[in-house]
Amino acid sequence: MNLLLLIYLISSVTFIVGLKMLSHPDTARRGNLVAAAGMTLAIAGTIFLYEEDDTRLGNYGWIFGGLLLGTIVGTLAAKRVKMTAMPEMVSLFNGMGGACAALISIVEFNHHFAHAEYIVSGVGALLLIIVIGLIIGSVSFAGSMVAWGKLNGSVKDYSFKGQQIVSALILLVIAGLSVYIIIAVPDNIFLFFYAILVLSLVYGIFFVLPIGGADMPVVISLLNSFTGVAAACGGFLYNNQVMLTGGILVGAAGTLLTILMCKAMNRSLLNVLLGSWGGGGAAGSSTDSAAGHTKEISITDAAVVMSYAGKVMIVPGYGLAVAQAQHVCHELEKLLEEKGVTVKYAIHPVAGRMPGHMNVLLAEADVNYESLIEMEEANNEFSTTDVVLVLGANDVVNPAAKTDPASPIYGMPILEVEQSKLVIVNKRSMKPGYAGIENMLFFQPKTSMLFGDAKSVLQKLVTEIKAL
Repeated sequence: MNLLLLIYLISSVTFIVGLKMLSHPDTARRGNLVAAAGMTLAIAGTIFLYEEDDTRLGNYGWIFGGLLLGTIVGTLAAKRVKMTAMPEMVSLFNGMGGACAALISIVEFNHHFAHAEYIVSGVGALLLIIVIGLIIGSVSFAGSMVAWGKLNGSVKDYSFKGQQIVSALILLVIAGLSVYIIIAVPDNIFLFFYAILVLSLVYGIFFVLPIGGADMPVVISLLNSFTGVAAACGGFLYNNQVMLTGGILVGAAGTLLTILMCKAMNRSLLNVLLGSWGGGGAAGSSTDSAAGHTKEISITDAAVVMSYAGKVMIVPGYGLAVAQAQHVCHELEKLLEEKGVTVKYAIHPVAGRMPGHMNVLLAEADVNYESLIEMEEANNEFSTTDVVLVLGANDVVNPAAKTDPASPIYGMPILEVEQSKLVIVNKRSMKPGYAGIENMLFFQPKTSMLFGDAKSVLQKLVTEIKAL
């Protein structure tokens, strides 16, 4: 067997094993290292063993220069990024993957069709793969950049009348031009090819721009699957088995995750892409509303009721991530457990700004994975829970999803925290969540508000509980 093929086979197996290990927090870190080792092996094998027409790769200065630069930038970015900024970094890196796939298509197009006297017969399949990689990679890049801007607050939701029609027309033009150049291979193929590139970038922008922040986890997952498919096209172009395997794994995993998240929100993917929930609404600080009046609870009273509770359920949300309060939250958990209180974390599938955001956040603080329970199990336990502490979550605990048919989140499965004996909601203010709507939970008799930064509030709770 060719040594390079054997290396590709080993690397492909490490990708599969690493992906499997990522399914559980106890093995996720090792799984990431296993897959990274496989990728390193594949890169090294390609650099030193790949041959075409008995000629090996050259330009080692450019190759290792790029590897060194990428390693430095990637390492610094990973070490310096805050957990709150992790979703936007994932979106940014995913966009870079889409850009790479599009650039591969451009390079291979120029390589094979650089001269007017290219052979027309037999280029259809090659051109098809090049065009598919160009379109999907460009859409993924442009869409991921918009998603990155939305997540860091520099890009706002935007739509105009007839935007969906315009987007559909652009997509039809892209498809039409693609079919034309693949079948006809016209003399001015360069003009049509780069027109497809520009239109794909425009479509990627229009594709994500109107989608609200509450749907960003789904969009990120979908764009991630796009990048995987585009990378797989590169694998076809180069007859590179490991690139093909990696792309298919990313594409399939991203697609499955997108479907699961849509199911968790009780919405179709089409509804997510066309529905565009709001991006936040107007901020408010008053505790009075047309819906009623909220009541506040003091730090001391909250500490007392939690200390003498039998079971406490913590619902983490984006506010916990913003405050970087996961470590003090874990300290509170341990303190309550020392007093004989059962403490669990209720995790909504789309809490935060990316898939698994809350799980990663709590894992960083060494929270026991067994203490994290999924939405269905949590909803079965809320009726036997004495106190629910909601930390910065909003839309995922909003009863309007069950009771208000006019609400944009109606039908989305939520954490039914109102079934517990007492709900304590920690928020900075009465500002709506990403769906931009008021949360009726805040005005229910069982609910008490505990305003303030999550980290500061939790630190005060820890101090009070220690003093009891």
